[in-house]
Amino acid sequence: MNLEKAVGFIRRFQLLAAGFILLIIGFILSPSPSNAENHAVYVIPVHNEVEKGLHAFLKRGFEEAEANGAQLIVLDIHTPGGQVNAAGEIGKLLDETKIRTVAFINDRALSAGAFISLHADAIYMVPNAQIGAAAIIDQQGNAADKKAQSYWRSAMKSAAENNGLDPLYAMAMADPAIHLPQYHAPKGELLTFSSKEALETGYSKATVRHLDDVLKAEQAAQAPLKKVEESWADKVARFVTSPVVVPILLSLASLGLILELYSPGFGLPGSIGLSSLLLFFYGHLVAGLAGYESIVLFAIGVLLVLAELFLPGGIAGFLGISAVAGSIILAGEDVKWMGMSILIAVAVALLGMILMVKVLGKKMKFFKRMILSDSTNTESGYVSNISRLELIGKTGLAKTPFRPAGTVIVDGERIDAVTEGGFIEAQKKVIIVKVEGSRIVVREIEE
Repeated sequence: MNLEKAVGFIRRFQLLAAGFILLIIGFILSPSPSNAENHAVYVIPVHNEVEKGLHAFLKRGFEEAEANGAQLIVLDIHTPGGQVNAAGEIGKLLDETKIRTVAFINDRALSAGAFISLHADAIYMVPNAQIGAAAIIDQQGNAADKKAQSYWRSAMKSAAENNGLDPLYAMAMADPAIHLPQYHAPKGELLTFSSKEALETGYSKATVRHLDDVLKAEQAAQAPLKKVEESWADKVARFVTSPVVVPILLSLASLGLILELYSPGFGLPGSIGLSSLLLFFYGHLVAGLAGYESIVLFAIGVLLVLAELFLPGGIAGFLGISAVAGSIILAGEDVKWMGMSILIAVAVALLGMILMVKVLGKKMKFFKRMILSDSTNTESGYVSNISRLELIGKTGLAKTPFRPAGTVIVDGERIDAVTEGGFIEAQKKVIIVKVEGSRIVVREIEE
């Protein structure tokens, strides 16, 4: 059964791995758009949460704009914020490009979105837009420690100063201790500018209603317009690299693979488990978080786990699981968070197994196959051995010497027996005095 399971596992893994490799090759070899005209305006959306997948998408958009000699990059911003590290890399991307950049706040630019906007060469806002509320929080949604807050406050200040803006307002967006009542930011609350307030303080260059107004203000109304859209690969990468989705994927992977170990053949649980792992690595690879070394380490881990089916000792399995866990940690950006995600996945898998076995195991045929529910009891007609009570009192002839075990012939039947402790020579007459299960006790008959 182990051999059949291993063969099925290998075949299904080969199919999934082949599909995964084709996706990677398609992503690498897909030609970048090259038909954009020179001096075009590139419009790149900055929507939803700011994370590493967004940075990878913006980086490719900036590279395309630079390769085609674009004169202006407009970031269409509508975001509630996101990861600090991703925002920092996007800010660096804006600082390093030679193309003029504009932040078009089409609704709101909060937290990390405000930080990104401050790194643009100019900010334009629609009438009801907002910018600010740039508090830094950890993965659990709590306020970050003082060290992280100090860094973030300094980063906001530097972003404002580099664009000739009053840094006090940027710091007030990140520090609730700064008191600015004239802008509805009393002590203890973060500063958030409306479009009117941003215009008054110089944070916004103009209040506009449409993108066309931004292009007119930038004297690029006649320039060709190139809107960069997220590909399906970008959308997948942004989705699977989300801090919320990562533990879910790893939980599905661990639960599916554990279920597969206890089910015959290779079926749905194993497919879900491997697909979740491949999706995890694909998204992190596209987002620029995972390198090919993590993929290689993952493949080595899988091979070692497969080798455990044929090798005794458990060493190969332990090394394989360690390699898979190491590849997952290596693929992530934050080692601490990835380690926590793995622990969450293991806990979910164990709880899921207990729930499925205890609750669903009695109701669903799939889980019944995983549980040994049959019992061999006397009521069902099963006995461990036959108790030969009818032999008590019968006499026979010792076929072999008893030291104290031997063989006796009773009514032509050879029976294994023992003495009460003494020695009996062969060919002596004996009588069976006790039967205890399979233990038959004989005694020599004195002539």
